[in-house]
Amino acid sequence: MDRLNIGPIENHRQREEGVLVYPVYSRRSQGLSIGINLFPDHKGCSFDCPYCEVFPFKQDTPFSLELMEKQLFRELSAAQNQGIIVKDVCFSGNGEPSLAPDFFAALDAAARIRDRVVPDAALVLITNGTGLLHDPIFQGLAQAASGPKALRIWLKLDAGTAAWYTLMARSAIPFERLIRAIKEFAACAPITIQTMLCAIQGKPPPQEEVTAWEGLVAALAEIGACARCSTGERARGIQDIQLYGKARPAPEDPLATALAPAYLEERAASLKAALERSLPPPARSAIRIRVFP
Repeated sequence: MDRLNIGPIENHRQREEGVLVYPVYSRRSQGLSIGINLFPDHKGCSFDCPYCEVFPFKQDTPFSLELMEKQLFRELSAAQNQGIIVKDVCFSGNGEPSLAPDFFAALDAAARIRDRVVPDAALVLITNGTGLLHDPIFQGLAQAASGPKALRIWLKLDAGTAAWYTLMARSAIPFERLIRAIKEFAACAPITIQTMLCAIQGKPPPQEEVTAWEGLVAALAEIGACARCSTGERARGIQDIQLYGKARPAPEDPLATALAPAYLEERAASLKAALERSLPPPARSAIRIRVFP
């Protein structure tokens, strides 16, 4: 019988060499997460975050949908046979999953296998949101999040200003363009906001960044119906907010460094107060804010 080989992943070197599916205990999932990596042969991302733990690499094992399906079924079955609860099946890995050519085929396969083996497990996409700039991806993710797959979209929002975005994402994609797409998507589908809080060159986010970020989160929480899609009555917009700290080594350390857990808690309290000022009670009470140092 296959057995899970589970342990904390200290950095992505442990899943670079052709690994497609990997079990790991996740602090944000609060249990066993089965990861899916769509970039086993290179790092493929539209961001270049200074805190990213994926070390640049290149090797000759391309992604295989057939192999991914076999590995995913094996890992989920092993967990089930050992009585281990699988919290989620998560698309993350060595790049931006939604931009991988095989993403939607892999998503369909993962949903089918999840439903067969561990139907209570969530299906999660960890994304920086740049796929939303492409209409087919935008529409496909909206349908996956709102339909039977119930895809949970953990969407990166590390900055509230273009200046901090430049430091945190180091991307050629304009900040304003990306935020417009995120706002449109929040009106169509439920999302979880994930924000990395760390220091850059020893300095935490300045107060003007903190204020702008809180305003942006509040604006996303207030968004109503979207003209790009007909959805009916269902959950959409921000459902959860994850504030998390730098916990793994990165190739550019110490460019980005961890902040004290107390700082993350202070930011959570400040955001809660900002939402209480801007949202009516039903809206603000529906949003959960969690801290992961």
